[in-house]
Amino acid sequence: MARPKTRAATPARRGRPWTFYALATLFALYVAALYGPMFCIYILSFQDVRGGLVFPMRGLSLHWFVDLFTQVRTGDVNGAFDRSIRLAVIVTIITVVFSFMAGLGFRRRFAGDTIVFYLMIGSLVAPGLVLGIGIGLLFQWLGIDASWYTSALGAQLSWTLPFGVLVMFAVMSRFDHAWEEAARDLGASAWQTIRLVVIPVLAPGLIAVALFGFTLSYDEFARTLQTAGSLNTLPLEIWSMTLNVTSPSLYALGTVTTIVSFLIIGVSLGTIVLIQKRRGPRAPRH
Repeated sequence: MARPKTRAATPARRGRPWTFYALATLFALYVAALYGPMFCIYILSFQDVRGGLVFPMRGLSLHWFVDLFTQVRTGDVNGAFDRSIRLAVIVTIITVVFSFMAGLGFRRRFAGDTIVFYLMIGSLVAPGLVLGIGIGLLFQWLGIDASWYTSALGAQLSWTLPFGVLVMFAVMSRFDHAWEEAARDLGASAWQTIRLVVIPVLAPGLIAVALFGFTLSYDEFARTLQTAGSLNTLPLEIWSMTLNVTSPSLYALGTVTTIVSFLIIGVSLGTIVLIQKRRGPRAPRH
């Protein structure tokens, strides 16, 4: 009888080097320092009426979430939330449209394109608070009253547009121009090519730009502080509440804003995954 084949002996597994455990410990400390304060706020926001601003936690209820939207003493939370959402939607739409147009415009070189590019992203290196003061002074010089839909809108666009343009450039770099040529060969006009070919292909990238625009606007504080006028956005309302609210309502507000942010991120990522699945696997190139 033929002898059964045996597997070759494998060398003994070596233990992980000490650097692995050192780096793993460092990473664990980093994660704890990054998310620990957030989880403390989330936990303390679910206390009952006896709750305070520090541990130990007293009871478990949704009292402070109800108090947040029903008591006047906690501030104008409903109005601030409404303004932040509307401002974020406007900023998102403008950011997506202008970033897409910039991506189309920069596909071909033109005179002064490098200067224009650096002018677009120059606001990223400027301190947000200083830039907000400058924008507020500019609108005052133009005779336009500072408000969340005028000067605050301009201040936030100076933050969201550079990010949107950079993301769109990365997306455009992977776009195959052969699809546009095929559409034109089939008789499509320039607008039909953009509407039926370019936008559907770039849809995941456009959603990513929209996600950047919405989240950056929704959470922006420094550039909005000097430009929002007398009506606060939600980050400004949270900041003002730290001066006069001494209850877990402040923590409840932080929990609500985080939930909204995660919902927006989840919907955006889910939409991108759904689009990729509907497209199906691409045929390999030869």
